[in-house]
Amino acid sequence: MAVTSAFLVVGECVADIVRRSGEPDRVHAGGSPANVAYGLALLGHDTTLVTELADDEHGRLITGHLNTGGVTVEAATAVRTPSAIATLDAEGRADYRFDIEWGLGSPPVVEPGRHLHTGSIAAVRQPGAGTVLDALRAASGRTTVSYDPNIRPALMGDHAVAVAGVERFVALSDITKASDEDLEWLYPGRAPEEVAESWVELGCPLVLVTRGPHGALAATAAGRREVPSLPVAVADTVGAGDAFMSGTLHALSGLGVLGEGGRARLAALPGDAVDAVLRTAATSAAITVARAGANPPRGSELTAALA
Repeated sequence: MAVTSAFLVVGECVADIVRRSGEPDRVHAGGSPANVAYGLALLGHDTTLVTELADDEHGRLITGHLNTGGVTVEAATAVRTPSAIATLDAEGRADYRFDIEWGLGSPPVVEPGRHLHTGSIAAVRQPGAGTVLDALRAASGRTTVSYDPNIRPALMGDHAVAVAGVERFVALSDITKASDEDLEWLYPGRAPEEVAESWVELGCPLVLVTRGPHGALAATAAGRREVPSLPVAVADTVGAGDAFMSGTLHALSGLGVLGEGGRARLAALPGDAVDAVLRTAATSAAITVARAGANPPRGSELTAALA
């Protein structure tokens, strides 16, 4: 399958069943890659999501949600649509329990000049993870690639094997985004800054780390840049990292550094450009956490918030 959209996102869709004490369950269309695709489309980008869905109640809800946002969905048929129960604590943080299988047919082909994004469960759950890795290998050097490990400990399996798998994806990627919680699971006791710099040494030109109330940082071969967190009344944190990712790609697209030959352009980004990317991404995430569910901003909202 050859995809000609400006952005190709490969990964899972998940019906997020959000549960909070004393409230009725709410079902949202979710899954980290699907959220990134939706965020990109709302920001005005031509986006295709290659995924796996069933023709069931949850699958129809997710497809309708993505189509309404402007995402083109190319879905292999699943036995049932993946689901996750997200139980929220008093501060809106989510703890997940999953019912997910992930398989994919032949790897999608990314045309030169486009951008490929993947991550999360799609990069670890077999047999589909192997197909996703093949897609990255085929795309590497032909176009730009981004990756978000979005660690779900219950699905990662053996720790050493998981770390090696994440590092394979990092080395093939031009942009990697992770949270400080992801890094703590992968490398207990190591500072996020140190891990980010080690991933740059693996070959990824731009590594971004979100740190919740402590802001976000970026590492490149030229050094580190940081932005503080933005003041916001948190409704919940569902989809915040994905909104940060779509905001990052939106900002980088605006700088003209994605697509064929993008690795060198990303490696040469000046510090003020990296700062602008971090501000855009953090603002996208802040808008999202201020409202329930994975509800990223439209282009007009993000532009107004950055003004």
